[in-house]
Amino acid sequence: MNHAFAYLSTSGFLGLPVDKASKKPYAIAGINWDGSCTNRPGARFGPSAIRHSSQMLCDATHPFFDTSPLAHIKDVGDLALPNTSIEAMRTALMPQAAELIQQQTMAWLGGDHSITLPLLRAYKAHYKQPLACIHFDAHCDTWSDHFGEPSGHGTWVYEAITEGLVDPSCFIQIGIRSAGERAAREFVSDQGGKIYTARELRGKDGDALQGVIYEVRERMAKAGNPPLYLTFDIDALDPAFAPGTGTPEVGGLTTSQAMTLLEAWYDLNWVGMDCTEVSPPYDHAELTSNAAAVIVWTWLCGRIYANTASTINSAAKK
Repeated sequence: MNHAFAYLSTSGFLGLPVDKASKKPYAIAGINWDGSCTNRPGARFGPSAIRHSSQMLCDATHPFFDTSPLAHIKDVGDLALPNTSIEAMRTALMPQAAELIQQQTMAWLGGDHSITLPLLRAYKAHYKQPLACIHFDAHCDTWSDHFGEPSGHGTWVYEAITEGLVDPSCFIQIGIRSAGERAAREFVSDQGGKIYTARELRGKDGDALQGVIYEVRERMAKAGNPPLYLTFDIDALDPAFAPGTGTPEVGGLTTSQAMTLLEAWYDLNWVGMDCTEVSPPYDHAELTSNAAAVIVWTWLCGRIYANTASTINSAAKK
């Protein structure tokens, strides 16, 4: 089945053509799924909107890393997925994800946040060990059921930890602030992980975030720097910066805070990332898709810069 739906993207990230054949170390793929949204749907249109907004980045030279990813990345288009059954979606997603993970470092454009669970299953199978994870979100996503359904975009953290897909001691949540009972809110910390709530981060940016930056680095180093995955739910940002999302929560992060953290952690042992919950029907002036495009672009540029610096240092030692 080709699942050729009308909402699939027709052009690639940063204006690149869709390219499934060339050999590049990094790749973009879209996952157009929003079948488990509990409030406002529309994240199936996220990959196309993020790609469109990314074209504003022109030559894509990042001002902090002084690096452009254009020569290093390709966009393989959108995965072929059904759109009415979460289990059918995950069954179809995993072999496609596994094949792509074997070939290059991936950045996945969602889609609602239920896509992260099958991706982590594929990554654990590939690396043969639980992953570390940094999770930007307004919501803890640790519910044991999904309003009476067994799985959805609000259960994937609970499932990932209970399945052993991630190392709980290396699971970091940033920006959490939604309503929720204590057992769900504190589930990650109860399992040995770390939560930085939006309230804790209010008013902190630049040098004021150095404590967070250092603590996360120390936690990863103590665990031996395991393979690290980034999942960035766009609703981690305050609705003032990202109104186009399914479940907006006031009092969130600024784009500046998010960029400070991602730029500071550029050289951690990243193996992949996703950006989820961009819902263009609720966006204004492309604020949300622009933010998502810049987040993905910054992560890619950081990886390329880190690997270039590592190569230069290795050559200098010989």
